[in-house]
Amino acid sequence: MSPANVNGMTVALRPSSIREPEQPVISEPSIPPPPVAGPWRSYKEILAQLSQKMVEAQKPIRVLNSLKWDPSVLERFRASRYRENPAIGADWYQSIDLGFDPRQKAVEFEDIVREIERELPPGDELASILTATALQYRDTVRMLEARGTPTFYGYARKLYGSPKDKYPDGKTTVRDSAHVLYGLLSNLQEDLGPPNVRDISAPKAVDILNARLTAYFGESTVRVAEDDGIFADAAAGSDYVKIRRGAMFSLRDIDLFEVHEGWVHLATSLNGQAQPVARWLGKGPPRTTAAQEGLAALMEIFTFRTYPRRARRLNDRVLAVDKAEDGADFVQIFEWYRTEGYDEEECFNAARRIFRGGTTTGGVPFTKDICYSKGIVLNYAFIRACIEHDRAELIPLLFVGKIAHEDIPILASRVGDGVVKPPIYLPAIFRDLNGLAIWMSYSTFFTRLGGAEVSEHYAHLFRKGR
Repeated sequence: MSPANVNGMTVALRPSSIREPEQPVISEPSIPPPPVAGPWRSYKEILAQLSQKMVEAQKPIRVLNSLKWDPSVLERFRASRYRENPAIGADWYQSIDLGFDPRQKAVEFEDIVREIERELPPGDELASILTATALQYRDTVRMLEARGTPTFYGYARKLYGSPKDKYPDGKTTVRDSAHVLYGLLSNLQEDLGPPNVRDISAPKAVDILNARLTAYFGESTVRVAEDDGIFADAAAGSDYVKIRRGAMFSLRDIDLFEVHEGWVHLATSLNGQAQPVARWLGKGPPRTTAAQEGLAALMEIFTFRTYPRRARRLNDRVLAVDKAEDGADFVQIFEWYRTEGYDEEECFNAARRIFRGGTTTGGVPFTKDICYSKGIVLNYAFIRACIEHDRAELIPLLFVGKIAHEDIPILASRVGDGVVKPPIYLPAIFRDLNGLAIWMSYSTFFTRLGGAEVSEHYAHLFRKGR
């Protein structure tokens, strides 16, 4: 069996993990006919065909649509005076059609794995990426089949990770970093700039964002439209951005959508779709979520478009998932958000993100929301390591499509032979890496510059003015 790279670990595919096709019963020995010569296919052609098969197989999988709650859940929760956990369980999710047979779909991805093993050379690194991707889609299907049960959480943790996971240093956990950031962000004022007034209607926000993204991507490349089927303020698809109908926005919100949804999510989708061979890069399995969401959130920081409340919201998701993993129920998470200064509808929406797909009684969360903060850390560390180890040419490959960090050196090695095309859409700071390299170098320098002692020196000066 060929090895597969799953969540950063190389594992051997066990024959028992994939149902083997039934073999026909042959009563008497027979001499097989001579093989029929088929048309010759190049490596690129085989890889493109396998990639396309993967892309087609994943089309009906819509994770968030399969976990949605309708508006009546908030109404009933409000009617209970926020004291009763929403009655969302396995029966509720059974009423939401997945749009496919999960068991047949799982077998379909297992069949793709077998085909990869047959068609590509043993030990081929791109085959390992394809195999890991197919198995993740299979496990995503199994996760959705288990909605409303403890098994759902088992697959969510396998696919998206846990706050208890450690960073590559082998010591610091995701929740450790979240607690450090909680202390730092809590000491910031709520807003350090002009008032963030949400006085822009959804239709006007659509017009502004359409104009900006048209200028960035070109005419007829992407579109922005209102949508009443999303709960986030904005969401990106393959070539579009949805804006929540009926919501009000500030210019700061639109600035953030431009870089987060546009420059990152749309760009990586379009760059991936433009691949003639590595077509799987146009779609994002869970193994790419931390790199993708972290890059989008990091772009908010690089472009100075984020703000304290936004940063706190992303970090608080890690803490909320951690609490839910440890048994906190929906009401307890809702109340924790309320103690952190969120209004009641924000508390409900934040808690819903954590409990969708699982159970509202605690211990069975959807762990995807740790990927934002975790991804910021990992993307920053990746970029800094590229610069420190003289591999800056790898950095633009973050935008080549939906990738995991461990894929990038492999993908970069195949640019020369045309298997992988460089990204078309890149933010300016990633086209000219000089500024980013200096930013990272000084950032590293500052972290080594006796931070506590230097800070106390200035704190002493500040006390003289009081």
